[in-house]
Amino acid sequence: MKSILVPVGSSKNAESHLQYAVDFARAFGAKLYVVQIYNVYTKAGTMIKVDHILQRESLAFLKGHVSKIDTKGVQVVVKTFKGKLVDTLELACEALDVDLIILEPRTNSIKDEVYLGKTSGKIVKQTDLPALIVPEGYVYKPIVKILLAVKSAVIKKDDALNPLRVIKNQYKAVLNLLLVRTPFHNEGDFDVNDDLSNLVTNTTIAENATTYQGVLEHYKENNPDLLCVVRRKRGFFIKKWENNTILKKDFSSALPVLVLGGLK
Repeated sequence: MKSILVPVGSSKNAESHLQYAVDFARAFGAKLYVVQIYNVYTKAGTMIKVDHILQRESLAFLKGHVSKIDTKGVQVVVKTFKGKLVDTLELACEALDVDLIILEPRTNSIKDEVYLGKTSGKIVKQTDLPALIVPEGYVYKPIVKILLAVKSAVIKKDDALNPLRVIKNQYKAVLNLLLVRTPFHNEGDFDVNDDLSNLVTNTTIAENATTYQGVLEHYKENNPDLLCVVRRKRGFFIKKWENNTILKKDFSSALPVLVLGGLK
């Protein structure tokens, strides 16, 4: 894992989140891109210099955040981008060859009942970028146990497991696989190929209405430091994020959640 990107918003958790991202990047010897994306909605012919002002203020805001963080041993690069959030972020990640995005659940939302805010929800729902969602106030620690929960273990994308594999190998972590048989189960869904099988220590098969319910049922017995799920068109989180937000009453996690790009 050579480069990691962390979008910075205006939440009260931004400083704590940035420190986690720096500490995580340090463990991998990765470069950390700290970015903010802004957009301008204005009528033609008005506020001619607003782009320059916003860029300058955004850059100063990011540098101010970074100055409060212990960045020793980590190459931190501050960047600002103008454009629509999802499209611009995807282009930035491609240009910077980013391996992972580290997100805080709520970059801007001030609603206490919200687990994942609109901005982070858009990134997770509308992109195929691997993302690590870190709980508010969570302090970095090495990952000892990982729980991967899926309703189908079918993998067709060669690099789909790369973020998981790199994290597991870096920490020499135990990876437990939870296969959840849902009403939409298809024959062959639980056929685990060699690529995944070589990473897994223990496998549990559960039967639940959703993958999410399977995680709730088997979470405590696995006691993971990292929960790993897969982004699918109608998968673990997507149904819950129709409006790009998710409430704490619907999902809340006290540990980081790694969201892989679709395996198929």
